[in-house]
Amino acid sequence: MKRYEEVNFGGLSEEECNCGVVRRAFADSDRGPASVHLLDLAEEPTCHYHRKTTEIYVILEGEGHLELDGQLVPVKPFSAVMIKPGCRHRGIGKLRLFNISVPKYDPEDFYYDEGKVAEGDDAPVH
Repeated sequence: MKRYEEVNFGGLSEEECNCGVVRRAFADSDRGPASVHLLDLAEEPTCHYHRKTTEIYVILEGEGHLELDGQLVPVKPFSAVMIKPGCRHRGIGKLRLFNISVPKYDPEDFYYDEGKVAEGDDAPVH
């Protein structure tokens, strides 16, 4: 049995989500503790938080800000930010980033101050 998994993000399908367009790697793997997402951020995504997921954002392209618990943090390529459970967050600006989620992606672990799903938003969460 191989003790590694590999993926080419170029071969993964894109999905619309409330944060932009995402390609997910390792989210369906039963052998790993994390998932990695290539995210092309929407201009104004909805602020949200997670109760159990820690996310690490690594900015690949673009300059903008991350809104973290109401504070604007400037980011540019090669910036990395760890977002811990409970931190309200969103990106602002045209950004491409890797989002490393630990534990791996769980669509049930997305919360908004106004409820579980953003009102009027039919797009799945990232």
